[in-house]
Order: sequence, then structure tokens, then C-alpha cells
Amino acid sequence: MTRIAIFADVQNIYYTTRQAYGRQFNYRKLWQKISQEGEIVSANAYAIHRGDDSQLKFQNALKHIGFTVKLKPYIQRSDGSAKGDWDVGIAIDVMEISEQVDKVVLLSGDGDFDLLLEKVKRKYGVEAVVYGVPSLTANSLITSATEYFPIEADLLL
Repeated sequence: MTRIAIFADVQNIYYTTRQAYGRQFNYRKLWQKISQEGEIVSANAYAIHRGDDSQLKFQNALKHIGFTVKLKPYIQRSDGSAKGDWDVGIAIDVMEISEQVDKVVLLSGDGDFDLLLEKVKRKYGVEAVVYGVPSLTANSLITSATEYFPIEADLLL
């Protein structure tokens, strides 16, 4: 059976689906779709912790589906900008599990992950699958993926 690891860049998916469709992503539907392809041996959702009730409910829903939710604090800079980036954490986790799985599934449109996917495909021979909003996913990420699935209406709430 195909062993699958899922890595969800929650902030990226939240903002891209909201910008493109004005809707939220359906993580349960994605889980159902991917679980038909093999055994999900690891699933991480990377998010920013702000501590509000709706966010806590969302995080609990992700845990109920089967995700491990990894949180970083939300940092508001003095100039008004915000910081809360999981790119390095996601990259480390993908590298650490790639020897143990057959397929890595990344939910993100962030082109910074293109080199990561190229590396794990070459070094570990894993399939590198990307789910992203078509108009907001970097072409370099799509090109680096073994397979790309556009996030469209069927994966939205």
C-alpha cells in the first residue's frame, strides 16, 4: 500500500482560497480523496496561533480529521507588518519523513517549495504532489511536482 505524508500550509491555503473563491478549503474532503490512494501515515497542518475562538475550533476540526496541528505564535512587528512563516519547518519535516513514505502531498502555492520537491523526488524517489489554487500557485511549484491538482469548487466548503 502507498504510504502518504500530507503537509498543509494552512495560511497559504486559507488566503489563496479566500482570495480566488471567497470560500474556505475542505480539509475533510481532501483527506477522503487522499486516503483512497493509500495509507496516510503522517499529516501535519502548519498554522499561526492567534488564540481566538474560531481559530481554536478550526484547529480542533483539523485534529479530529487526523492532522497534527503545528503552531507558531503570531508576531506583530512595530511597523505594523506581521510574521508567521512555516516554510523552514515544513521543509525540515518533509525531508525527515521522505525516506519512510512513497508520496508527499503539499498543500500550498508557495514557489519557495519547488527546490524541496525536486530534492525529495531525486534523493528519495518519492512522488511529490501539490494542491494549490491555480491562479495563485507558482509555476515553478507546479513544474517541480510529480502531479499537480488545482484546488477548485469540489475541494471548497
